[in-house]
Amino acid sequence: MTPIRVAVNGALGRMGQEVVKAVCADRDTQLVGAIESNISDEYLVLPGNSGRVPFSSDLEQILTDCKPDVLVDFTIASASFTAALTALEHKVSLVIGTTGFKEDQIDQIAKLAEKQGTGVVLAPNFALGAVIMTYLSKISAKYFDYAEIIELHHQLKVDAPSGTAIKTAMAIEEGRDGKPAGVMPEQRDIESRGKEVCGVPIHSVRLPGILARQEVRFGMAGQTLTIIHDTTSRECYMPGVLLAIKEVINRKGLVFGLESLLGL
Repeated sequence: MTPIRVAVNGALGRMGQEVVKAVCADRDTQLVGAIESNISDEYLVLPGNSGRVPFSSDLEQILTDCKPDVLVDFTIASASFTAALTALEHKVSLVIGTTGFKEDQIDQIAKLAEKQGTGVVLAPNFALGAVIMTYLSKISAKYFDYAEIIELHHQLKVDAPSGTAIKTAMAIEEGRDGKPAGVMPEQRDIESRGKEVCGVPIHSVRLPGILARQEVRFGMAGQTLTIIHDTTSRECYMPGVLLAIKEVINRKGLVFGLESLLGL
């Protein structure tokens, strides 16, 4: 099997560096180019001095010269959106882990992917445990009228609520299948109750010393159910990223989340 040719946007970022290592270590994928906003060298040295690949701040140049099959992007929403449109114009498949997109931006990416016949996997979380947490939350929502989400991330995370929390709230709403959420008594201080998404209050914490944690708490008379996922290292995202890279080349249009790739 010919390795899948991969380029990484944001290759020097915390997630970008992990993606570079994972792609280089997997026998089914090959890193062929890297992009970063500010660079000092024309080439990115691969882990263990195993080689080097073209390195540029010009995405068009990397797409044209290196001809990747897939572009992996873990940057910020503004940069990622522009990069996604550029990659799709070149009919390069996309794996996007950036969060904070607006709905109309996601719609534009989806429409262009359909037009180009190109696959896009856009996932708020690539940790397989987090995907299972969201799936279990969807199942639980059928049996509990009340649910709240507490999500905790490092202080450098720019968006709140997190994409994972929003995706989980959407899954809870879907799991309710039209059944309304339980009605809370009137609260005096509404702002302290968290931002409500799909009828689910989400409480966001941003502190140094935390990587990522999410708690989904369900309640009913006499009992509660808590589903927790902890991220202790960015390595945990790499199996999901590699799965998405290998699946996206066989897809057309936008896939939101990893659930369908895992058969959930």
